[in-house]
Amino acid sequence: MTLSALLNRIAPADQAAMAAARIRWDSVAKPLGSLGILEDHIVRIAGAQGTPDVSLARKAIVAMCADNGVVAQGVTQTGQEVTAVVAENMARGASSVCRMAKIAGADVVPVDIGVARPVSGHSLLQRNIRRGTADFTAGPAMTREECEKAILTGVDIVENLAAEGYCLLATGEMGIGNTTTSSAVLAVLLSADPAAVTGRGAGLSTEGLGRKIDAIRRGIEINRPDPADPIDVLAKVGGLDIAGLTGVFLGGALRRIPVLIDGLISSTAALCARRLCPAARDYMLATHASAEPAGAAVLEELELKAILHADMRLGEGTGAVAVMPILDMALAIYRDMSTFQQMDIDAYEHLS
Repeated sequence: MTLSALLNRIAPADQAAMAAARIRWDSVAKPLGSLGILEDHIVRIAGAQGTPDVSLARKAIVAMCADNGVVAQGVTQTGQEVTAVVAENMARGASSVCRMAKIAGADVVPVDIGVARPVSGHSLLQRNIRRGTADFTAGPAMTREECEKAILTGVDIVENLAAEGYCLLATGEMGIGNTTTSSAVLAVLLSADPAAVTGRGAGLSTEGLGRKIDAIRRGIEINRPDPADPIDVLAKVGGLDIAGLTGVFLGGALRRIPVLIDGLISSTAALCARRLCPAARDYMLATHASAEPAGAAVLEELELKAILHADMRLGEGTGAVAVMPILDMALAIYRDMSTFQQMDIDAYEHLS
């Protein structure tokens, strides 16, 4: 399936299922709206799944792993080799997100979509498009064809997970330099000054932050990405992990599976997916507010509210996974708690 054909098949969320879910929440014997954003998330999951009988039975985190040529500009504290090490740790179930996912009852699906060297592990999906992107300060990070292939790879992975019965997905990533690529993409899509959307990532010094901002400015100036064309932006100043995650969001929308947004890199991919297909937003759920400077701006652009405000910036999908048990608890109330009628007490009313 071509990308354009896929986009044409994505339909908005089921409004009738959402209305039924709101009625269910209002019938539960507790003050109206008292679980706040948690209630909204369950309603939106109902709309995504097309039924008020919400299920979170099988959960997975798709973690896209890729390297970025822009690290040659001194925009990171650690070397590019760390990407491969952490990717293989994920494949062994030894990374941070794997430890958290075990508690959350979720599976981790690491994907080599663009790691600079071959990586191995029995659970690692081998979907490498190219061995890392080029340095975007000297030209496009990748070709348009490679970018579209990465997006379709993300869609294909979701198709396979849907066939296996997964009903909630989360987005994660691993790639040294990917806060640089994310900030570059956001600077273009949000028409923002790179300094306003660029942070220290994994602990850059003030000098390093200056190099990072300068590299983004040069990359945008040299490549002239078209803000009206998300694929052009991703191909010129983005990364394979962001492109792959864009496909995960589109695949979730296609298969009516809600997808949890993690931090800055994931939210950048979510924004790209929405710009490609506005209806894809119906299937996205914000989890936490990233500590990166652009974190709040992206969620505002997406018109989504996060549950956690914990200054997290680890990546891998850890913020998204942290919200999974909270959603399980909300669902337990939604599905199992007695109603006002069952308790024979007067229900709360919506008052103006």
